[in-house]
Amino acid sequence: MTEIAICGACGKMGRVIADVINQRSDCETIAGIDIAGEQYGDFPVYKAPQDMEKKPQVIIDFSHPSSLDDLLSYCLANGTALVIATTGYNDEQIEKIHKAAEQIPVFFTFNMSLGINLLADLAKRAVKVLGGQFDIEIIEKHHNQKLDAPSGTAIMLADAINSELDKQYTYVYDRHSVRAKRSRTEIGMHSVRGGTIVGEHELIFAGRDEVISLKHEAHSKSVFAVGSVNAAVFLAKKSAGLYAMSDLLSEVSG
Repeated sequence: MTEIAICGACGKMGRVIADVINQRSDCETIAGIDIAGEQYGDFPVYKAPQDMEKKPQVIIDFSHPSSLDDLLSYCLANGTALVIATTGYNDEQIEKIHKAAEQIPVFFTFNMSLGINLLADLAKRAVKVLGGQFDIEIIEKHHNQKLDAPSGTAIMLADAINSELDKQYTYVYDRHSVRAKRSRTEIGMHSVRGGTIVGEHELIFAGRDEVISLKHEAHSKSVFAVGSVNAAVFLAKKSAGLYAMSDLLSEVSG
C-alpha cells in the first residue's frame, strides 16, 4: 500500500486526485498539504509539509511553483519521493528539481496524461518521416484561469520534436511585432485561453499542398489525476533518480 500526501489538496486537482486514490486498493491518502487548510476527506490537511504528523512515501504536487522549495526541503530531509505535476517553473527551479533527483526519486513531467505522451511519441515519428520539409506549428488551448503561456505541455511537445531535429529549431511565441516571412527553422507556439477548456494540444505539419494534424483533447481533469497517482505508485518502488512518463510506460509495456 503506497501512502501518499497531496500538495494542493484543497484545489480542484487536489480533490480529484483524492477521489482517484479513494477508488484504488493499492494506495491511500494519508495527508493533504494546502495553505487553505480545509478538511474535506478522511485525511488531515496541513498548511505546510513539515507540519505533517506522519511521513508519506510519496508526495504528489499539484499546487504552484512557489511551493517547490518547501517540498524539496522536506523530501530531501525525509527521503520522501516526489511527483511533480505542477507547471510554470523557471530554469532555476528546474535545475533544483534535477539536483534533488540525485538524492531522492523524483517524477517530473509537464503532462501526466497517457494520451499526451503518446502524442509526443507520434510527433517524433512524424518528424523522422517529414524531416525539414514541413512547417511546424503548435496550438494549445486552456481554461481562462491558467496562468502560464505557452503551456508546459506545449513546450514538452516542442522539445520532443526539436530533439529529432538536432535542436536546430527555435520557438516563436508571437509574430505580431515582427513583419517578416516565417523561417523554416522555427516552431510556432500559440496559446488560447477561454472558458473551461481542460486542455487541447494540436500539432500542425504544413507542407506544400498538404497539412497533417495531430491532436489531443482532455475532457476531464481526471486524466491528469489518474496519471499522477500511477506515477506515485510507480515512484514508491524506485531509488533516487529523475523519472518521467516514458519510464512508467516502458515498465508497463515491458
